[in-house]
Amino acid sequence: MLRLVLLDRDGVINNDRPDSVKSPDELVLLPGAAAAIARLNEADVRVAVVTNQSVVGRNIISMQMLDRIHSELRTRLAREGARLDAILVCTDPPDRPSPRRKPEPGMLLEALRLFRAGAEDTPMIGDDLRDLQAAKAAGCRRVLVRTGKGTKVQAAGVPADLLPVAVRADLAAAVDSYLKGELQ
Repeated sequence: MLRLVLLDRDGVINNDRPDSVKSPDELVLLPGAAAAIARLNEADVRVAVVTNQSVVGRNIISMQMLDRIHSELRTRLAREGARLDAILVCTDPPDRPSPRRKPEPGMLLEALRLFRAGAEDTPMIGDDLRDLQAAKAAGCRRVLVRTGKGTKVQAAGVPADLLPVAVRADLAAAVDSYLKGELQ
């Protein structure tokens, strides 16, 4: 069966800026993120990003600019031998969410269908409560990284209804645990 890992973008792969990533120049990869994705690629694991990008829905940047940011993301990952198999984006503004916008599971379910992957075998690695909520609603395993918003989420306490949640320092540590079979 095909293996898939779902990743949030901001705070997991790249720095989560308080004012959002608005151009390719503002995209800063987190240390070890590209190498972690490359390890998944080498292990024949599909990697899909599922990311809320209300910066488009709020008319702060255009969809074309978001495409440029993602093109730059792919380029920088490729420099380290890493690739993303899909990037799914929800541009809905927070006040007009669709079922695709996390914490709803729409994007995750779409990725599972796209890759014909089983939810129970697929971890969602994120740094925000809404990533964990979307993962639970989709039936995916939940992994919280302490990068981005993750440390604050962990300190506030993960709601009991979302448990179990594996907590790791960053994407590299989460990928290492996944590849060792420790994220059950």
